[in-house]
Amino acid sequence: MNETLKRGISGAIYIILLLASILYSTESFFILFGIFLIITVYEFCNLIQIHKLFPILFGTVLYTIVTLVTHYNKITTDTINQIFNTDLEISINIQQLDVVLLVVALVVSIKCILFLFYDNIQKISTSSKYLYLLGYIILPFVFITKISFGINDYNPKIIIGLFILIWTNDTFAYIVGKSIGRTKLFEKISPKKTIEGFFGGIVFAVLAGYLISKYYIRAKPQFSDRSILIWTSIAVIVGIVGTIGDLIESKFKRIAGVKDSGSIMPGHGGILDRLDSVIFVAPIIFLFYQILNYVS
Repeated sequence: MNETLKRGISGAIYIILLLASILYSTESFFILFGIFLIITVYEFCNLIQIHKLFPILFGTVLYTIVTLVTHYNKITTDTINQIFNTDLEISINIQQLDVVLLVVALVVSIKCILFLFYDNIQKISTSSKYLYLLGYIILPFVFITKISFGINDYNPKIIIGLFILIWTNDTFAYIVGKSIGRTKLFEKISPKKTIEGFFGGIVFAVLAGYLISKYYIRAKPQFSDRSILIWTSIAVIVGIVGTIGDLIESKFKRIAGVKDSGSIMPGHGGILDRLDSVIFVAPIIFLFYQILNYVS
């Protein structure tokens, strides 16, 4: 099969599966990203060369527990009490839990950035491998699901809007870079990325953010200007932080000596290759939402 056709088909299947799960129900969204988490953990373990069983079990259990206590607390409590014939009450301060998880994710994000820019780091210690696994891979999936709830209830438009911004940034960074790109952005890690493409991606992402706010989110007239400011700000964050996330994954692959993180998507590589930007940007967007919630 032609490589371009293969890439197009696998990309279309990925997008259809993603949109269908997000739009169908909250549960289908949680399940799909739980599956993505398992695959991504598997691929990352291959990259950093550690055993896969414990990380997959730990990541799955952590993701499931946080999801259940955050969004299905009463159902979870009732089910446990019914099964074990107890009178247990699960009382967890979700805000405090979010703060703890966010601090861990942000600290590891800073460590990832240092890992990216320090050329002498070509070997990763065992402790760092597990730290990256927790804060760079597992926790971002928790925040992807939390972002989708915005301030109150599940809103699929938020996560779809975020993916549109990431796809827009990636697509136009490539097009602009291919057309007029001359200055390399980070040649040692990603030889094809250019500074012109980087800024081109951000400009078109900001335009997409404006269109998303105006014609997709459709905030009430009194909140329209604020919504546009929020979504164009998210676009800038996506353009900058998402690109850093892409470069960080490229460095992990360079150290591992591989082109792709996996082969589950013909022509595209692995799930980590598709989600490298969104997993790095997710904790930052969640923090952005918390700041907006606090100041409002």
